[in-house]
This record gives sequence, structure tokens and C-alpha cells, in this order.
Amino acid sequence: MKAKTSIGMVLMLAFIMVVGITMPALAAEELPVDTGNTAFIIVCSAMVLLMTPGLAFFYGGMVRKKNVLSIMMQCFAVMALVSVQWVLMGYTLSFGPDVGSVIGNLNFLGLHGVSIFPSPDYASTIPHYVFVAFQLMFAIITAALISGAFAERMRFSAFVLFVLLWTTLVYDPIAHWVWGGGWLGQLGALDFAGGTVVHISSGVSGLVTALFIGKRLGKDRDTIVPHHMPFTVLGAALLWFGWFGFNAGSALAADGIAGLAFLVTNTCAAAGAISWVAAEWLHHGKPTVFGAVSGAVAGLVAITPAAGFVSPLSAVIMGIMVGPVCYLFVSKVKEKLGYDDSLDAFGIHGVGGTVGALATGIFASTAVNPGGADGLLFGGLHLFGVQLVAVGATYIYAALATLLILKVISMIVPLRVSDEEEEVGLDTSLHGEDAYGYDDMGVNDRLVGIQS
Repeated sequence: MKAKTSIGMVLMLAFIMVVGITMPALAAEELPVDTGNTAFIIVCSAMVLLMTPGLAFFYGGMVRKKNVLSIMMQCFAVMALVSVQWVLMGYTLSFGPDVGSVIGNLNFLGLHGVSIFPSPDYASTIPHYVFVAFQLMFAIITAALISGAFAERMRFSAFVLFVLLWTTLVYDPIAHWVWGGGWLGQLGALDFAGGTVVHISSGVSGLVTALFIGKRLGKDRDTIVPHHMPFTVLGAALLWFGWFGFNAGSALAADGIAGLAFLVTNTCAAAGAISWVAAEWLHHGKPTVFGAVSGAVAGLVAITPAAGFVSPLSAVIMGIMVGPVCYLFVSKVKEKLGYDDSLDAFGIHGVGGTVGALATGIFASTAVNPGGADGLLFGGLHLFGVQLVAVGATYIYAALATLLILKVISMIVPLRVSDEEEEVGLDTSLHGEDAYGYDDMGVNDRLVGIQS
């Protein structure tokens, strides 16, 4: 009799344990997964990831041939480093439950608590894991963009530290401010896919780093030009393609807003290419392919914060605005101020992101997206003021935090390569490789001399 009672108690305890363990899963299943939306966001995530190898080609063609592998290595290193950082702590800092409207808490540390079921807070129709993956791709491309500002002169060990610290201390907090329930989102700032979070933060941080680390050797003496324009065109094409996932995917559903974002993304990129080429044609007398791809990227940057909130006609106007502004900045302002932003990370992403964020405050319309807000053109003075605050806050925080990070790293490892290593090229001196095979100019002999 006692044996039967003991068996009964064991079975009852086992039943209670099974029910207790499975209850959270059953509760989570109350939010059904929309397979169409899920497939759409998975594809968009892959498209956004492709943008970083695209950026590697875009930047790779713009540097001198002795540094092409080093800039590509930096882009691919970001893909690996940020992918791990995001799972361990980046996601929870960006999208964990809010702490003081400034940062996410550690509830999702190591993705604890994230599951195959939708999240009612961020992604109510797609698996939480898919939302994590989609947002990861944004963190990757943002950190990679910065490398263009200090290309051809940063030590790789310093770069690794910089990426990890910058993503954790700059990108994650700003992402939380805007998208994770932080103070800018509460204030009503609109940033559909990353004008402030991605482009302004990376552009400003790139500028600070370029100023901190100094100019490339011979910058004031020699004219430094892209070594492989077909690489740059290929990279721009991959960026344009991937940007559809970047912006349309930010709707987090295969719906009308995603369709709008897709259309205005292409429209603003095209208008940006036209207006940049027109500006340089008037200024220098010749249209260039470099100008065309630069203008297209500037247009893509500008439409990013506005993609789900503005009409196609507004996208045309934004593209016409951003091309000449960015062209003037990279061709005149940068030269006058005398800093060395190697590949115009600030001139295109910082300036273009600023134009886009402020233009969102002008052209956003609830007639286009009832879930948005009206901009200045439609009587929304408040929204324009909020966009100004968002831009200013991102500039100040990104600049100060980046400066602090650089000072800390410089006390651990030299930020910049030696003059001899820079003269030989980072491909050979840092990575022991050459993109096109050793030439007859004695590069291998010089490398041996440096190492000895």
C-alpha cells in the first residue's frame, strides 16, 4: 500500500514539474507565428548582412592597393566580433527591459529568455530569435561603416578593441534610446531604420577617430585616389540591393509599410545619384561613376530614417537635397577644415544621416503612415523639434563616448601603425598578404626589414 502511495506521489510530482516547465511555453504560444512575415524578415536579415561584404568591396576599391585587404579584413572582423557580442550582451543592452530610459537591463543576457515564439514587446508576429537576428545585422553594418574614416592607418589589435567597446558603449545605448523603449523613443523621435542609430552615430564616431588618430602619411603632399573603381561600383550595387532589406524589413512585416519603404528607398537613392552627378558636372565639367555611386549611397542614407513615414514624392525631394549637400561637404568643407576622413564616412553617413533625420521632421505624414507623425510641412512643429533633439543628442554622445574609448585603448595598445608599416601598406605589414601578389618594387624586402 505504501509502495503504491509512493508511486502515486512520484507521478503527481512528475506531472506538476512537467506542467510547471511547459507553462511558459504554452503561454508564449498564445502569440502565433506569422510564417509569411517570418520568411520576409529572415530574407531581409540575410540581405542586410550582405551589405557588410558589399561595404568591404565599396571601401576596398577606394583605398590604395596596398591596403585593400586590410579594410576588407576589418569589415569581416566586425561580422564575427559583433555577432558574438550581440548574443552575449549587445541585444539585452539594446532591447532588454528599460532601465532609466537609457539602457536595457540584463534579462536577455546570453539570449536567456529569448525563444522561438514571438515577443509581445518588439515582434508580435515573428519569432523572437528572428527579431534578434535582424537587429544584429544593423549592429554589424554600423560598426563596419566607421572603418572608412580611419582607413589605411589603424593597428588591427586596436581596431578589435575599438569595435567591441564602441558597439557596447555607443551603439547599444543609442539603439535603446530610439528603438528599445528609451528616452528618444518616448519623446517621439522617428527613425524608421537607423538615421540616428546607424548613420549619424557611425559618421560622428568616424570623424572623431580620424581627428584623434591623425592624417595619413603624405596626405597633404600626394593625391590619394581609389585604386579599383569596379570594386567600388560592385560594393555600391550590393549596398543598394541590401538596403531594401535594411529599410523594408524595418516594418517587421510583409505589409504596406514595407512596400512603401521599398519604393522610397529606391527613389531617394536614384535621386541622390542624379543630384550628386549634376553637382559635380556643374562644378568640374564631367560626370563620374564615383560621383554616381557616392550619390546613390548618400540617397540611401538620407531615406533610412524616413522610409516608412514619407511619400515617394518627398523621397525625390530628399534625394535632390542630399546629393549636393554631401558633395559640397566632401569636396569643399573637408578640404577647408583639413581633416582626413579617408573614405568620407562622416561626409556621407554623418551628413547624409543628419539631412535624412531632419527631413523626416519635415516630410513625415500621417496620411502616408497613420502610425507615424506629421512633420513641419504638415503642421508638425513638435516632430521637427524632437528630430533636432535626437540629432544633437546622438552627435554629442557618440563624439564624447568615442573619444573616451580611444583614450582608453591608446593606453593599452598603440592606435596607429608605425610610419614604416604605413608606408609598406597594412596588407603586408599587418596581415602578411598582398591582394595582387608581390610586385617588383621590393615590398617583400621592406617587410623583412620592418620585422627585423
